[in-house]
Amino acid sequence: MNRMSEYIIEIDSATKEYKSEGATFVALKGITIRIRKGEFVSIVGPSGSGKSTLLHLLGCLDIPSSGEVYLDSMAISKMSPDDLAVARNRKIGFVFQAFNLSPTLSVFKNVELPLMIGDMDESRRAPIVRECLSIVGLSDKEKSMPSQLSGGERQRVAIARALANKPEMILADEPTGNLDSKSGKDVMDFLASLWEERGITVVIVTHEPVVAAYSQRVVHIRDGKIEKETLQKPTRAKGGDHIKLKEFESARGA
Repeated sequence: MNRMSEYIIEIDSATKEYKSEGATFVALKGITIRIRKGEFVSIVGPSGSGKSTLLHLLGCLDIPSSGEVYLDSMAISKMSPDDLAVARNRKIGFVFQAFNLSPTLSVFKNVELPLMIGDMDESRRAPIVRECLSIVGLSDKEKSMPSQLSGGERQRVAIARALANKPEMILADEPTGNLDSKSGKDVMDFLASLWEERGITVVIVTHEPVVAAYSQRVVHIRDGKIEKETLQKPTRAKGGDHIKLKEFESARGA
């Protein structure tokens, strides 16, 4: 069955159940959501509502108990684990609240990781890593260790890592949750600029209204179901300046 090509990710009637000690917990209950290419979407809801579980399905990190997930028109249930891992690595960049940087690797090596996983030649990796670090303003930190960086800097390294494979979509799980207000605003301005200037699809899980205000569409989830969706004009936090991203095409080639 052919799917509509305007969507980068689709979830159709997905249920997600977890079983433990004979009990079943239903985290998602028949969720249907479609994310268009180039869209900026926020997923909001109270703790325990199922929003992080939904993000895992959107990121193809998990499969539903029933229903289907389509990544760029392909049903992930029909893909082998290896093929799915390759497609996910090429199409999706992840940014997490806890940064998820390797503490034993330098900033440069952390950003290089997805390129290594994707078996890119070593000669091609270094220029891409340096361009991504330049985009987030951390060219002077490539030899630093994560422990030597502030929280805001570590999150910017995570964004650089998410950009390394030039993904079509970035998924961010509470990306400002561990940051002070200024660092959080800087991170959101970077993500908004990626969407505005490069057309990258951005999906964010958040409980903060000021973060959700950056998006075009807000999906409200409660008790494992989509409660409502709101379309809005994206607005930035007061005092936000537009960040002009540097081009980073040259080192990638065809």
